[in-house]
Amino acid sequence: MCGIAGFVGIDNKKLLRDMCYTIAHRGPDDSGYFIDGSISLGHRRLSIIDLASGHQPIHNEDESVWITYNGEIYNYLVLKKELEALGHRFYTDTDTEVIVHAYEEYGEKCVEKLRGMFAFALWDSDKKQVLLARDRMGIKPLYYYFDGERLIFASEIKSILKCSDIKRSLSTEGLKGFLIFGYTPGKTTIFDKIYKLLPGNILNYNLKLKEIKIQEYWNLDFSDIHKDTELYLLKSVTENLRDSVNAHLVSANWSIP
Repeated sequence: MCGIAGFVGIDNKKLLRDMCYTIAHRGPDDSGYFIDGSISLGHRRLSIIDLASGHQPIHNEDESVWITYNGEIYNYLVLKKELEALGHRFYTDTDTEVIVHAYEEYGEKCVEKLRGMFAFALWDSDKKQVLLARDRMGIKPLYYYFDGERLIFASEIKSILKCSDIKRSLSTEGLKGFLIFGYTPGKTTIFDKIYKLLPGNILNYNLKLKEIKIQEYWNLDFSDIHKDTELYLLKSVTENLRDSVNAHLVSANWSIP
């Protein structure tokens, strides 16, 4: 796993480094930072794909788009070929850079093309917006705090709490959920004003408008399952399971027959 952290609306290099140091256990191999005024992205890396040149944050050709990312995109090689055919040029062999160019080509809908587990924060300097995204099933975590001026995000809550003026007050809704279910359901956390970005969701923060917009891009759909026979479903499960395992082995560069 890797760890991501960052914020908008704060100019504090030490805070960014402290936030990343707090989640150093998530990425012991490398660390990296991108700072542009009040925009800061940080990364802790566990090296899996492209060990030599996969240093993050990663950018596009003219450095107008930057990303810090945690996860693995299983279909990144297919997407890379598609994007190269459209004229995009890559300087790494990482799945991370594929997301950057996919965003350039498809905008926020790029997440719909990603097959994998991921949480990322992307800064678009031309549009003056930050995009946070989380994978469909929520395998990779992503938390955020927003007070109308500042957006602070990270892979773990304790990283956000490195911002000293965020009050560590309990969320009554989160506490109630924890006592009933043993976890905090929905977007709530145990802390007031700190939230989870839900699985299959993206968050867009526009610096000009100073507002966040959250959209769901995917959800489970069982509406057609009753139309299929039991034999078809059993065969489908076997085929999909084999396909899924092979997709997960992309970094190992081998597959099961």
